[in-house]
Amino acid sequence: MRDSNLNLARHVSLRQLQVFEAIARLKSFTKAADELYLTQPTASTQIKRLSDAIGLPLFEQVGRQVYLTEAGRDLEECVRQMFDVLDRFEMKVADIKGLKQGYLRLCVITTAKYFAPEVLGRFCRKHTGVDVSLKVTNRDRVIERLAANKDDLYILGQNYEGQVDLVSKAFAPNPLYVVAHREHPLCGERMIPLSRLSDEPFIMREPGSGIRDVVLRTLEGAGLKPHVRMELGSNEAIKHAIYGQLGISVLSLHTLTHEGPESQLAILDVEGFPVLRQWYVAYPKGKELSVVALAFVEFLESESERLREGIEATYARLSGRREAPSGD
Repeated sequence: MRDSNLNLARHVSLRQLQVFEAIARLKSFTKAADELYLTQPTASTQIKRLSDAIGLPLFEQVGRQVYLTEAGRDLEECVRQMFDVLDRFEMKVADIKGLKQGYLRLCVITTAKYFAPEVLGRFCRKHTGVDVSLKVTNRDRVIERLAANKDDLYILGQNYEGQVDLVSKAFAPNPLYVVAHREHPLCGERMIPLSRLSDEPFIMREPGSGIRDVVLRTLEGAGLKPHVRMELGSNEAIKHAIYGQLGISVLSLHTLTHEGPESQLAILDVEGFPVLRQWYVAYPKGKELSVVALAFVEFLESESERLREGIEATYARLSGRREAPSGD
């Protein structure tokens, strides 16, 4: 048995176990390869080498669905425990170093990419010894990563406490507005009835997006169904579709902060909008935060006013009105 253990330790790499864990969690070679910035053939090769070293298959594929074998399920539990131990060690090392040195892994929903890099930049200038990584993906993938404790902190566009086993704290407003091309016939009108939106071609985010769910709930609550012209996977793609006058959409005000006075986009004054939401910083319930993660949570609180001022200036530019509702 001891010789077998030595052989396994010699032939199995940490990278192979990372690939295995991602596939087991996401139930997809493609998604795992994307998360780890690998090609799918590379991920498949890593798993083949791992299976060969163990001497048993770890996955079986039925159609497009990936399932763990019995050996795979046992390995998944071992890998989870091993990574938990490594995470705890990493956190202890970070605590010993304090804020002189450290590492912060932040995962955010796609809309947060419009402010998260700038906030991280200001944090790193304040704490020059801290390195950071930033993962940007849609709401469903962020929740998956949070459930698997893949990162230190997560930024979400709504509060999921009670639905997901997490701790969250609001730190800034995140209002959603109806956006159209500035030459759209509805621009300049006041208190546009919500029912008018069902007559307009709508540009919608992809399934798995939090904003998509909010839009559908808002319209369905009024007995309305949007006329969806297209579904797009990013806010930037939606903005360009609006530039092309392909329809209207609902966007977070943060996605519009870099639009200047001559922007082709305009905020519509629609009944029931803005939908007032907050930005939340979250982490798994029971997780002990490192010194660096705790410092970043506190830093986000100090950034709240700066973020609020930024979206109020954006609202004034794109709506022709002075003050945006903040959700307070």
